[in-house]
Amino acid sequence: MSSFDLIDTQPGFIVITKSAGVSFHSQEGEPGLVPQVEEALGLAKLYPVHRLDKMTSGLLLLARDPESAERINLEFRHRRVEKHYLALSDRKPSKKQGLVSGDMEKGRRGSWKLLKTQLNPARTRFFSFSVKPGLRLFVLKPTTGRSHQLRVMMKSLGAPIIGDNRYYPGGSEVETDRGYLHAYALSFEFSGQRYCYQSLPTQGALFVSDQVKQQLATIGAPAALPWPVAE
Repeated sequence: MSSFDLIDTQPGFIVITKSAGVSFHSQEGEPGLVPQVEEALGLAKLYPVHRLDKMTSGLLLLARDPESAERINLEFRHRRVEKHYLALSDRKPSKKQGLVSGDMEKGRRGSWKLLKTQLNPARTRFFSFSVKPGLRLFVLKPTTGRSHQLRVMMKSLGAPIIGDNRYYPGGSEVETDRGYLHAYALSFEFSGQRYCYQSLPTQGALFVSDQVKQQLATIGAPAALPWPVAE
């Protein structure tokens, strides 16, 4: 499977879907995702404006020039970029929907932990849905963008992501073929126009199962869920 698929090309940016298991950063002499995209598309230089963890698949926005990168980065800094993710867990969360908010602190061996303090909190809203006994689908809407934010948030709910070897102590009872986190929808404004993208996951037996597909069809567009209007 390719490391990415091209979704859209615009004068100032491109949108791709990253494959699960592909590292964003270069590792051990192997080129990271961005150099792979540049080479495959014959582009001299692309400018990342956000990132996805290695285990995470889905929509990724890359600017085509420094000016566009700065304009898109400004949208991210002012929290005007709307992102929705999908996650699967085989454990019931401590609450079925709501807000998870707290400061994040780096712990041992590169892992992060969620604190109860609210000095500069990471914030994620979520809804969860029962797919079948022992499997829940989560729609996540982060309003901040911290390292491992969604993975730590899921662990804090008592529902770590299936296949997340770092934040699922002891591992899932479900047989895993990937980490089940996917960047599902992306919406932002650029040059006075609103761009909205949505991409179903195509990797992982659970993500492509009929039960999950049916649940996603029932949910519809994630932006249409009853999220609070004001943060």
